[in-house]
Amino acid sequence: MAPTILQGFESLETHHCVTGSMRHIYLYNDHPLSEEMLLGVGGGVGFVYWHMKGTDPFLGGRGKGRPGQGFERCVGERTGVAIDEFTTSSARKAEDSLAVVLEAGQPVMVQVDMGFLPYFDFGGHDYHFGAHVIVVCGYDAETQQVVVADREKELHTIPMDDLRKARGSTHKPFPPKHRWFTFDFSRKRLPSRDDVVAAVAEQTREMLDPPIKNLGVEGMRKAARMIPTWLATANREEVHRGLFNLSLFIDSRGGTGGGIFRYMFARFLDEASKMTGLAALAESSAEFVGIGDKWQELARLFGTGSKAGDTPALRSAIETALMEISDLEAAAWSRLRRRIGGQH
Repeated sequence: MAPTILQGFESLETHHCVTGSMRHIYLYNDHPLSEEMLLGVGGGVGFVYWHMKGTDPFLGGRGKGRPGQGFERCVGERTGVAIDEFTTSSARKAEDSLAVVLEAGQPVMVQVDMGFLPYFDFGGHDYHFGAHVIVVCGYDAETQQVVVADREKELHTIPMDDLRKARGSTHKPFPPKHRWFTFDFSRKRLPSRDDVVAAVAEQTREMLDPPIKNLGVEGMRKAARMIPTWLATANREEVHRGLFNLSLFIDSRGGTGGGIFRYMFARFLDEASKMTGLAALAESSAEFVGIGDKWQELARLFGTGSKAGDTPALRSAIETALMEISDLEAAAWSRLRRRIGGQH
């Protein structure tokens, strides 16, 4: 017997795992904000380059929202939704909490390692990414099956054991720690003009004045120097796996909406301009579409390199592309800062 899905739950095709999961839950609770609005109003666009010893290099386009608050809570604050986050070392506690929320008639947003989800196909790669987020919208205790919503419109019925492995994964650099979120919509509202301006200001600050050199425009320039250096010392398998992953981190396949979130950010600026009457935001929208195109070119370069292998020409091309993108981003974020300067 298939698990019962929560009545009224609507499955959507989405772009990004976090904003897509939040949109599923917002829509279920009659607060139908777009993914782009959730991403932008939460301060969700940025850049990070990270390379821990023993792992592949990582490029991320997601910002973390207001420091000390986190993206999800920041979205909640600016949309009138109280969002709480929980972690536990106990799989049993995580499952019990999941059942309690579902039995109360609410879907549950949980963090997982997508490498343990049976509906993903990574072409034979032993791929693990523990910062993926999905929504559990159905559960059957007798058959030990759950129904989850991911980025595609199709719902997936999977064994609880697979969900347990995905939630409890210890693969670095982003072990999920059985993380889940709860939502209180009793004071829901639309983002205000001040909310939008503050969110844009936070994102420009993270990109132009980052606290460490792995973030923002400086992080892009560091990646331009360090990725070619890593390539020169990596073995064939590391090059293949690492460049394949870097391509995914940018492309829509990896849940960024394409262009490492720049396409989504461009649409946010356009939507926010109409919502607030701030025409200056729309002026920056086309710039970020063009920057997204440049990121997509880099994703294709990574993808080609993952198949062909390292060469001096590849290293040079990667460095040149990242430096060009960093200059374009610096100029675009600086113009956006000036355009909202009188509003903040």
